[in-house]
Amino acid sequence: MAFILNTATVASSIRSSKYEVYVAAVPLRAPRGPPQLLMSTVYSLNLFDLQHYMVIISSTSASEAVVYDFQPEDPEDVFTAVTALSGKEIPGVVLSRKLKKLPKRKCWFVGYSESDAVEGRVHGFNERWDTDLRIGVHDCRNYVNELVEYLTGEKLVMENLACN
Repeated sequence: MAFILNTATVASSIRSSKYEVYVAAVPLRAPRGPPQLLMSTVYSLNLFDLQHYMVIISSTSASEAVVYDFQPEDPEDVFTAVTALSGKEIPGVVLSRKLKKLPKRKCWFVGYSESDAVEGRVHGFNERWDTDLRIGVHDCRNYVNELVEYLTGEKLVMENLACN
């Protein structure tokens, strides 16, 4: 069962006939303190691919965008982090929220979705998304690949981004 947050408030912000679809990366969230500092440092220095990926949809006629992502229900919980890193399933959640502007770093344009009902398509996709998260098997990368393919037809976008 998928959990969609803020869907009603964000759906109205993406109404037009053409939508730009982006993939963005941000640092993984970690428990507060030294683990969080370490994750931010590793992300900033590009030492490992410890990033969280998400899909951003921006209407060509509106100034706001909407970000969709799949992550652990409580990404800053130590138990959640240990369980996830051990390869076990943890409860996940699909989130959506508004952005005033696109990120300036680590944000890649991947294509267009021309459906007039893109917010309805994303909502339907998210309702069917299995929210049992397992790193490397069913995580944010899989969510991005599948949502981008569903919206644009572009296959395996994460693998293509890794090559660039």
